[in-house]
Amino acid sequence: MDKKNIEMKKETFKAFLVKEKSGGNFVSDVTEVPVSFLPEHEVMIEVKYSSLNYKDALSASGNKGVTRNYPHIPGVDAAGVVLEDASGNFAEGQKVIVTGQDLGSNTPGGFGSLIRVPKEWVVALPDGLDLETSMKYGTAGFTAMYGVKRLERESIGPEDGKVLVTGATGGVGSLAVFFLAESGYKVIAATGKMDKADFLKKLGASEVIHRKVITEVKDSFLLSREWNGAIETVGGEMLDAVIRQTNHDGAVACCGNILGHDLNTSIYPFILRGVSLLGIDSAICKMPMRLKIWDSIAEIEHNKLPEHYARKVGLNDLQKEVDIILKGGQTGRVVVEH
Repeated sequence: MDKKNIEMKKETFKAFLVKEKSGGNFVSDVTEVPVSFLPEHEVMIEVKYSSLNYKDALSASGNKGVTRNYPHIPGVDAAGVVLEDASGNFAEGQKVIVTGQDLGSNTPGGFGSLIRVPKEWVVALPDGLDLETSMKYGTAGFTAMYGVKRLERESIGPEDGKVLVTGATGGVGSLAVFFLAESGYKVIAATGKMDKADFLKKLGASEVIHRKVITEVKDSFLLSREWNGAIETVGGEMLDAVIRQTNHDGAVACCGNILGHDLNTSIYPFILRGVSLLGIDSAICKMPMRLKIWDSIAEIEHNKLPEHYARKVGLNDLQKEVDIILKGGQTGRVVVEH
């Protein structure tokens, strides 16, 4: 089915559209968008679910470091069914997932009921997942599981001792706690929201500590060894402090910069303790690893997630949720239903 026939079948689609106004202000609206707004790629997907990530909130608020041009439809995650695939890789009606790549950044994303993307971005929905559950995880879950796989690649196993997760109430952090605990690790969850300690323990945390316990330490090249591995989600001074408190032959998987993009640390954890610093780029991840990560997520016992871990909202509720996540108020995940 070519683009002309798609447009004859359905000329517009519903989307959360962000526009730039005069004076550098940005406004959002749920509106009908022409199908012609979508780029020329092989795979057209009817989106059933998406999810809200911090990157989506930045795009929705006009952050030009995330999205260069407006009007734009955010949403770095999408789960739905294939309407057409000019490449022949996917069948009409097949259930698929798209996360990361350029989706929702500079390519119209999952906050629209239609997307058109390159075939190389699309993953067939693995057995063990349904579309809604896949978006309970989304990019946050993908990133968290990527962190687990990086630690495993460095031979950091459950038998080696404690593993730290920072920013533990956020999307990536909370799922990192859950995945690590389900994999048998003893997890220390660090957060500034100690009122969420019960929530983190339900996810599987063995211990919950205030983030200040990590950062308010001596300015020494090396500090006492507190954990063998870490999934560090916030960056800045936290990443430095985590590295300096990691055990011999330990590893720190890094995936966030909420506290800053600069890293001022000492060489000594690396040359005297053999600590490894592992980068996680969940957006541009090679397909073999991408498939492995989604297969690992599919194998998790999803019913072990706390009942109210993910909230489901519609497009009309999104702006309110964007405001919450930008203020650091989101706990768990927000699934967007079309």
